[in-house]
Amino acid sequence: MPVSILNIQTAVSIILNWNCQRSAQYICVRDVHGIMRAQDDPDLLKIHDNAGLITPDGMPLVWLSRARGHKGVDRVCGADLVAALCDASQKTGARHYFYGGKPGVAERMAAELQSRYPEMQIVGMSTPPFGAMTQEEDRAATEEISVTRPDIVWVGLSTPKQEYWMRDHVGRIPGATLIGIGAAFDFYAGDVKRAPNWMHRSGLEWLHRLLSEPRRLWRRYLILAPKFVLLLLHRWLKSKSVN
Repeated sequence: MPVSILNIQTAVSIILNWNCQRSAQYICVRDVHGIMRAQDDPDLLKIHDNAGLITPDGMPLVWLSRARGHKGVDRVCGADLVAALCDASQKTGARHYFYGGKPGVAERMAAELQSRYPEMQIVGMSTPPFGAMTQEEDRAATEEISVTRPDIVWVGLSTPKQEYWMRDHVGRIPGATLIGIGAAFDFYAGDVKRAPNWMHRSGLEWLHRLLSEPRRLWRRYLILAPKFVLLLLHRWLKSKSVN
């Protein structure tokens, strides 16, 4: 899976440039869990091939990039990207829409961000139903977003649902950049507490999240993450045997 070589400042600059050009794009914020899900899902892997950016969410991806000589790479997770873009857009006037979360989550997230960044423009928010939508319902929901003329649509539907939604809706919301940020909705709504900064820097945020939501996240961190490490080790040993 491709992962973009960038940091938070570079990501913000690219997105704001897309906004100026009214270029419709989508962004996958990618961690180890998402990479492993895509190994068994060719369609999900193809979605990443066509993404405008795939940001490195998670220190293992940052460490791998730096080990391969990309010294300017840093972690670009969903919650940090939200903060950086909302702050920068106070000057550029970029228009934000929030789509996803459980009922009430998008509203609380938008209210929290508006209080932190009072000059940002929030043009709307909505929560899709939990189950599949009919074509008519989806068309109506897409039109509801489009009429607000957003530059950035924050999508919180969890992986891989949000990636499929972005693939199917990029370009249908004219000029908008769609960004899948999953759990960031819950962080800003106050429903889930983020790990301390020292855990972010040391690559231990996964432990904080596992202890916070063990029933939902145990498979992600206790099965898929070790499989990722084993896969890397296998490929490293294979490259050594070839050389």
